[in-house]
Amino acid sequence: MKHSEASKAIGVFLISAFLASPCWGQTSPDLKVIEAAKKEGEVTYFTTMTVDQSKDVVERFEKKYPFLKVALFRTGGGPLLNKILTEARGGRFAWDVVVGRGEMVIPLTERKLLASYHSPETKMIDPQLVDKDGLWTAYYVNGYVLGWNTKLVKSQDVPKTYEALLDPKWKGGKISVDTEAYGMLEGLKGAWGAEKAVNFFKRLAAQDPVVKRGNTERVQLAVAGEYALILAYNQTIQRMTSRGAPIDWLPLEPVVIQVNPVMVGSKAPYPNAARLFYDFILSKEGQEILRGMQRIPVPKDVEPDPPRLFRGFKYVIENPEGYKDFEATVKQYLDIFKLR
Repeated sequence: MKHSEASKAIGVFLISAFLASPCWGQTSPDLKVIEAAKKEGEVTYFTTMTVDQSKDVVERFEKKYPFLKVALFRTGGGPLLNKILTEARGGRFAWDVVVGRGEMVIPLTERKLLASYHSPETKMIDPQLVDKDGLWTAYYVNGYVLGWNTKLVKSQDVPKTYEALLDPKWKGGKISVDTEAYGMLEGLKGAWGAEKAVNFFKRLAAQDPVVKRGNTERVQLAVAGEYALILAYNQTIQRMTSRGAPIDWLPLEPVVIQVNPVMVGSKAPYPNAARLFYDFILSKEGQEILRGMQRIPVPKDVEPDPPRLFRGFKYVIENPEGYKDFEATVKQYLDIFKLR
C-alpha cells in the first residue's frame, strides 16, 4: 500500500473509531475524581423524590460504580430542610448530595452549606436551569398546566389562555386549584409583574374554585368527574392520560416551571463521590432513568415521554433564587383563597 493510501486508511479508521466511541456526544467522568471517589468508598444522598424511584437511581449508580455505596435518606421538603439545618447547628454534616425543592436553596446558601460545583453535564441544560455560581442545577422539573375531564368538556371548549379561564361559565366549583400552588403565583409574578399576577389570582378565586391539597389526589378526582378543569403538574395528569383515563391537558403560556434542584454540601464527608453522583444523575444515562419514571428530564438531548411535557411551549422558570420574598407570596396566596 502506498504511503498516501495508508495515511488515508488510518485517518478513516481513527474517525470511525472516534464516532463509534461510547463517549461521543457524552461527557466522560473525570478520572481523577473517580480515583479519589474510590478512596472515599461511599456517598450520602438526601432526597425528596419517592423512595422506590430514588432506590432505582441508587442501584443504577452503584452498578456503574461498584466501588461506591450510597446511603439513601428520603423525606418531604420541609422535614428535610429542618433536618439539615438542625444537624448543622449541632456541628453534624452527614450529607453529600441533596435533591429537594427550590425553597431550600436560599436557607442553605445563607448558612454557607452549599458547595460551588460546575458539572460538565450542564452544557446540555438550559442555562435558566443552572445556577451561575454552581450552587444548584435542576435535576427534574414540573410544569403547572390546565387539565380537563374529556367527558365533561369538549376539546374546542377548553380555555386556551389564562384569561379564558376566567370566563363566567367556569364559575362555581368547576376548577380545581391546589392549596399550596404558591410557586405558580411566584412564577407568574416573574413573567407578568406582581400586580398583574396577583390580580389574575384574585379573579380566579372569584370563580369559586375547589381548593384542595395534592396534585395526585386532585387529578384522580378530576378523572372521576368531581370538576371539569384542574390546574396541576403536567406529568401527574399525563400519567393518567397515558393510561387511557378521561383527562388531558394543555399549556397556558407562559407555563410556570418548578425546579427540583440537586446540590452538593460544602462540608460533604465524601466530596469526590458527591461530584460523581451529581454528574451521574445529570448525565444522559441518569436523566433517561427519570424519563422512564415519567418525570421530566432537563437536558436538551433527553426527550421527555411524551415530548410535549417540556417541548413546544413558552415557559417561565420558578427560580430557586426567587424565594427571597417567598413568605410574602405564600401570605398573598393564602389571603387570596381565604385559606386562613
